[in-house]
Amino acid sequence: MWLASFLLLATSFVQNSLQQAGNSSAPFPYTVHPNASSPNPAASVKADVSPPKYPSPWGSGAGEWAGAYKKAQAFVSQLTLAEKVNLTTGVSWQGERCVGQNGAIPRLGFRSMCLQDSPVGVRDTDYNSVFPAGVNVAATFDRGLARARGQAMGAEHQMKGVDVQLGPVAGPLGRSPEGGRGWEGFSPDPVLTGIQFAQTVQGIQSAGVIACAKHYILNEQEHFRQAPESAGFGYTITDSLSSNIDDATLHELYLWPFADAVRAGVGSIMCSYNQINNSYGCQNSYTLNYLLKGELGFQGFVMSDWQAQHSGVGSALAGLDMTMPGDTLFDSGRSYWGTNLTIGVLNGTIPQFRLDDMCVRIIAAWYLVGRDNPSIGVPINFDSWTLDTYGYQHFFASEGYNLINEHVDVRDEHTKLIRQIGSASTVLLKNNNSVLPLTGQEKFTAVFGYDAGDNPYGPNGCPDRGCNNGTLGMAWGSGSANFPFLITPEAAIQNEVVSNNGLFYSITDNFAATQILALARQTAENDGVAIVFVNADSGEGYINIDGNEGDRNNLTLWNGGDTLITNVSANCNNTIVVIHSTGPVLLSNYSENPNITAILWAGVPGEQSGNSIADVLYGRFNPGAKLPFTLARTREDYGTDLLYIPNNGNAAPQTAFTEGVFIDYRSLDHRGIEPIYEFGYGLSYTTFSYSDLAVKTLLGLNATYTPTTGSTPPAPTYGSISNNTADYVVPGNITVIPYYIYPYLNSTDLKTAANATDYGTTPDYIPPGSRDSGAQRLHPAGGAPGGNPQLYDVLYEVTATISNTGKMAGEEVPQLYISLGGPYDPKVVLRGFERLSIQPGQSATFTADITRRDLSNWDTSAQNWAISSYPKTVYVGSSSRTLPLSATLS
Repeated sequence: MWLASFLLLATSFVQNSLQQAGNSSAPFPYTVHPNASSPNPAASVKADVSPPKYPSPWGSGAGEWAGAYKKAQAFVSQLTLAEKVNLTTGVSWQGERCVGQNGAIPRLGFRSMCLQDSPVGVRDTDYNSVFPAGVNVAATFDRGLARARGQAMGAEHQMKGVDVQLGPVAGPLGRSPEGGRGWEGFSPDPVLTGIQFAQTVQGIQSAGVIACAKHYILNEQEHFRQAPESAGFGYTITDSLSSNIDDATLHELYLWPFADAVRAGVGSIMCSYNQINNSYGCQNSYTLNYLLKGELGFQGFVMSDWQAQHSGVGSALAGLDMTMPGDTLFDSGRSYWGTNLTIGVLNGTIPQFRLDDMCVRIIAAWYLVGRDNPSIGVPINFDSWTLDTYGYQHFFASEGYNLINEHVDVRDEHTKLIRQIGSASTVLLKNNNSVLPLTGQEKFTAVFGYDAGDNPYGPNGCPDRGCNNGTLGMAWGSGSANFPFLITPEAAIQNEVVSNNGLFYSITDNFAATQILALARQTAENDGVAIVFVNADSGEGYINIDGNEGDRNNLTLWNGGDTLITNVSANCNNTIVVIHSTGPVLLSNYSENPNITAILWAGVPGEQSGNSIADVLYGRFNPGAKLPFTLARTREDYGTDLLYIPNNGNAAPQTAFTEGVFIDYRSLDHRGIEPIYEFGYGLSYTTFSYSDLAVKTLLGLNATYTPTTGSTPPAPTYGSISNNTADYVVPGNITVIPYYIYPYLNSTDLKTAANATDYGTTPDYIPPGSRDSGAQRLHPAGGAPGGNPQLYDVLYEVTATISNTGKMAGEEVPQLYISLGGPYDPKVVLRGFERLSIQPGQSATFTADITRRDLSNWDTSAQNWAISSYPKTVYVGSSSRTLPLSATLS
């Protein structure tokens, strides 16, 4: 025992010392590099207090929710108190077959709802697909592909019996390029993320599954997201990290895509582990009550991330609607809700209207996507804890031995879409002398790099993909899924070459220096092509790979990737580099090295990785993707970084977002730093020209904007609640499962049932106004899901002509940027895009709308959006720095 403890301490010490050395260039105790702070003084004001906002708004059934709310209200009106509590509380970690399930209502035939990862496919099962990551979907700049992927993922979850798919992701947005889970989301640009986020939501829900938009909000790094997790890495913090931010930055950057998801009708939103201005994300009344349910008019339900709940009464009053997985700590048998929520309602601490609102929101989302249709709401047919066909329904308790995995094949023909998205998301960064596409007739082809080959343990050999062996088809963490197969680049390129009777050789050991040099020289002597595969991995914070605790320690390529590129390119003058990465990497001088003839970024492409890249390399797919982030020259050029060492003693680490809205390309533009490849950049095998910009005034800058006024009706309640405590004692006719979370009491005396030493003391933790059921004033920027409807009024229509001036059919992504003109505004911000397919010698018309929101800044004083008096300029071009067309808005 003492030896194990000693080893744990030693391991923790080594990790910390390596981490400090590996991040010597990261700023400390801050996370913003010198000269990268926002010019806006408001961004530098100490924002470490989150104002209380109560009561929690009750849902109204606004917009498309009306019918679902009517059904939900009728359903909830039939429920007992215990049944209502069951809806809101998870049954425990490993208590049922999904990663999260709430309690069932057998009396009404309502089965427990199944909540299941992940944003790339159904997690912890078999006969499922693995889709390209969100960052790849962003790189396509294609709304249609985003929606199609969402629909296909939703269909697979639906056929497995899942009610709620835990995705898509817009938190993290991507404040810092080293952030571990940026690949699950889309892009550090809020508009690109918001559009693809909303399309994915609509796709998932069109398949009859509730989408869960996560992680709300400011969940921008893995380090210190949870104190117990951090303790496992040797840190002694007592609370989660706090992301401290000003109101304008929060609205203009991080809240923006969540507004798009709410407007798209998302059924659920997951609150995050971190604190926001020193208030936990799942009990932050400002972000949940005031912003999400008030300003954005969110009609669905808020669920906690797993173990992100830190209080019972506090989280309920602050706007949490469902706790997951239900227990305070995994398999502890204790819950903040369950029995305690029952007690809280019975003794009047939590008003009935708040519990009823939780239930209506949950059931309304269920009705909204059609889960009441028997053809959609199929039974759960898999088990998250084992792939065995037979096992225990209640895994941790070892109870209920039965058939638990039916091995239902839900893949359909989705692998074709996966292959297409993999190709459509591959960004061509460099193509000297049009070396690409390859003809397939090359007589000598050599492939280098472990990223080209198989994981020696098999594609699923590392739990939750917690290793970096072989090609990077998926990154690690709860956002992963089991591969049905993984086509490696080595296999796909070999098939291509051999089918044309060429010579093919490969070395997938990055450190086989002698063999690598020999093969590179042989390739050059035979006028062949060398294709080097490299990667950089990251993931969720509960897994540590080579000292990378979820977040990357740096932006370099992994496992000697830079040395591999240098050695091959020094000996072969036709070296093509393919990068699989979860985000930005440093490219050294590769863009300028004449021996490196082409560079491609292929992201995290999923199960068809090899075929997708082969389709691009050999010209079956003409690349049209664009970078969803910037590739800068140095780590410091990005301006923002991560906190790797606690900076507040043992208390909650503090990160101040003093960069304001200036992240990624906005930061480099503002500071006049030239990137290697800018946001929105990407080449094609053909060429395009831009002309004929036209701006049509519809409503114009002076169109009237009316803040929302008025009040809500008083809070409704549904059904009556018996105050007889005997009605809630554990029924004698049920078998109690160990560690399972129930809504029942073990005594008719509430104090005894609560088993709390402070029960009955003055409830000074009950915030003023939190139990007020009277009519509440509407938010001036609210009024409908997504915010004030007038924010989405189209003020201008922009068109431009895009012509294919080359010899191949191709796809181009014209992009619309706007200069808002103010002294605290970025140089330009993305506001629209469209992926166009154009034949050689032909032209197409790019069309984009400019809404009021597109032209507005957040006015903190008015708590509303406003169009400033500064001049507004529209730009259209092929990237954030190639903008040949411009016009001033009148």
